[in-house]
Amino acid sequence: MTDQGKINREGARPASLFERADAAYGLDPRASGVKLPPVPFDVPPVPPGLRRPAAPAPQPQGTPAPAQKAAPAHPAPQAVAFCGPHAAIDRDHLRDGGLIVPEDPVTGLLEEFRIVKRELLADARADESALSRRILVCSPHPGEGKTYCATNLAIALAAERGIEVLLVDADVVKPSVTARLGIEAEQGLMDALADPSILPESLVIRTDIEGLFVLPAGTASARDAEWLASTRTAEVLDRLTAGSGERIVIFDTPPALAASPAAELAQHVGQALLVVRADETSRAALEDAQQLLSACGDIKLLLNAARYSPSGRRFGSYGPKGK
Repeated sequence: MTDQGKINREGARPASLFERADAAYGLDPRASGVKLPPVPFDVPPVPPGLRRPAAPAPQPQGTPAPAQKAAPAHPAPQAVAFCGPHAAIDRDHLRDGGLIVPEDPVTGLLEEFRIVKRELLADARADESALSRRILVCSPHPGEGKTYCATNLAIALAAERGIEVLLVDADVVKPSVTARLGIEAEQGLMDALADPSILPESLVIRTDIEGLFVLPAGTASARDAEWLASTRTAEVLDRLTAGSGERIVIFDTPPALAASPAAELAQHVGQALLVVRADETSRAALEDAQQLLSACGDIKLLLNAARYSPSGRRFGSYGPKGK
């Protein structure tokens, strides 16, 4: 179903879905990273009339060093608990939509997304920042499967022990995350951005899939793009991720070449997953989308609806008969 692109490491497993997407499109997913110039070590000259402070006089041997005041300790921020409504997700609805069902036997689809999530988790844990635990899922054009991939990725990640996964429907133009999961909601992300008195955690839906939470898109307006570009966005996202080292936030955004929210949110995430559809997405569209998401320094490719694997790898069933 899916295919992924990322640089292979010596001695690692055969080419993954990330790597095959990179091979198909010839793009370096980290090409948008910005390297800072080296810090100069030249000491600026002392302006006339000023003197450099004298070095402290050496202390005789055996003289105790002067006591220094300890810096005041700042308590670590506490993770914000999600306290919105509870919703049960119909498993049959998931099956009808071709999505991963947590309680069902392991499928090839689940195995593919297990590989995808391993790449994302490894980079998030290596960086150890709240930014790296925010993942944007986007595509160049509509119909390339970005919501399908974002939803399956969230369900697969929620199966990890000790991890909370918040799936944010940031496609405020055509929200569809709640419909795919078979749940209903009125308020969401845009309401929290527009009204500072609304606590975003109070709008997060707690599902009956352990570890999976959903923040709907909320009430749409003509000023959605402006709200996403405001400082309020950073405040809301910081509140959702601060103090929780094992909370992953996944944003399902509109297509990058169709609406501006993806480019705006790229400034607030540490990883971006650019979904392209096999035999449909053009290289030019992919390059344009990559440029729009360049505010994110780590852009990965996910090849969706791939029917051919150059390595011949294909996941199928593996287990006792009848299981």
